[in-house]
Amino acid sequence: MKHEDPSTRAALPFTRRKFFLAMASTAFGFTIVPRHVLGGVGYTAPSDQLNVAGIGAGGMGGGDIATVSKLGANIVALCDVDENLAAGSFNAFPKARRYKDFRIMLDKEAKNIDAVTVGTPDHIHAVAAMAAIKAGKHVYVQKPLTHTLHECRVLTKAAREAGVMTSMGNQGHATEGARLTNEWIQAGVIGDVREVHVWSDRAGKLWKQGIGRPSETPPVPATLDWDLWLGPIHERPYHPAYAPVSWRGWRDFGTGALGDMGCHIIDHPVWALNLGAPTTVEARTTLDGSVLEDDKPNFETFPIAAIIYFEFPARGQRPPVRMTWYDGGLMPPAPSELPSGQRLPDNGVLYIGSKGKMYHGSHGGMPQLLPASLLEEAKTVPRTIKRSPGHYEEWVLACRGGERPTASFDYSGPMTETVLLGVLALRAPGTRLEWDSENQKVTNAPELNPFIHTEYRKGWTL
Repeated sequence: MKHEDPSTRAALPFTRRKFFLAMASTAFGFTIVPRHVLGGVGYTAPSDQLNVAGIGAGGMGGGDIATVSKLGANIVALCDVDENLAAGSFNAFPKARRYKDFRIMLDKEAKNIDAVTVGTPDHIHAVAAMAAIKAGKHVYVQKPLTHTLHECRVLTKAAREAGVMTSMGNQGHATEGARLTNEWIQAGVIGDVREVHVWSDRAGKLWKQGIGRPSETPPVPATLDWDLWLGPIHERPYHPAYAPVSWRGWRDFGTGALGDMGCHIIDHPVWALNLGAPTTVEARTTLDGSVLEDDKPNFETFPIAAIIYFEFPARGQRPPVRMTWYDGGLMPPAPSELPSGQRLPDNGVLYIGSKGKMYHGSHGGMPQLLPASLLEEAKTVPRTIKRSPGHYEEWVLACRGGERPTASFDYSGPMTETVLLGVLALRAPGTRLEWDSENQKVTNAPELNPFIHTEYRKGWTL
């Protein structure tokens, strides 16, 4: 038998990072074979090289790119319309080829890219992700998945038919807290749940709402391609009130607090209670921060504050559920069982059950039971949901041939539709909308159906 040279063994390029990925993939249900087993020293296994391009390289998009890079992805191309905002990613990955138009990037880099991250303003999500899917690339898209309900349905279907691996940026879906919430609720620790409250303090906190379109027309910064930033949305003059950071409050570009935080918060009751699509939704809003009234909507920006009621039908043995959303500083009443000195988190979920209550923060926070004595029963609940190696890890491993991520479009698409239905209801406060999910239309207020999708300007397609 030929003995191995110790010096050769020491030189094998099986790094600490690859050991971690191999171990994580085993925990998630499959195994990546180390490259030296497959082909000797210097061999790069196909599963070991994931070439990624980023559409949207600044802000959260830049964070996504940096994270998948740390997990071993090779960043080969970066696309951003704002050179200043994307400077951090450009400097971090100097070898990555740079583009401003993702359509050109996907065309020129078709043979070099395996997967794409999309971290742009909401109104670009669908057109960018669809272009990547049509090119046969795996896709990671920041939340909310899309800007409109129609985009969400079409994008989810296209990804499924293309067979690509997808994930949406609701990071809390991978947490231990999310799994305990599911297991405790499904085991009946708090009994039958008919009422859920979800809330966020984000509205108007990081961007302005309840304001009109600016009349000034300042010059476009030299580092920004304003036409490409607008993408499929009809032209309007540049103003810093829109970009780079305040776009979330504008209906044409963002989806308000619901789109920003709803996918992190509503995710958990939708998953744990298997809610499916709501049958009705009703919004109550305020434009000045006073007591809620059925204010005339401002079609430029979202209201100062809102409460939105979602009604979900019974599912098998599970009773119907009313889920209430609060934003702009509004919150549900604190449970009487909450110990003195404790308060609900600024962003979170409260479940009202027939035997008790449970609450947790956003992003899959650890659930807290009320009364606390219910914890003894909860400790006996078996683990029925596979634990995750991590949100981004799930997608990277899936792109290399592993299991479909738990936040794939097959799950996150329908969940995002619930979020976007609340956004639609904000256009008609005080009207109880009856929703036909199968046909994607409001049956009792047809004047809202044109807002289920946005008419793209010439040159942009889904």
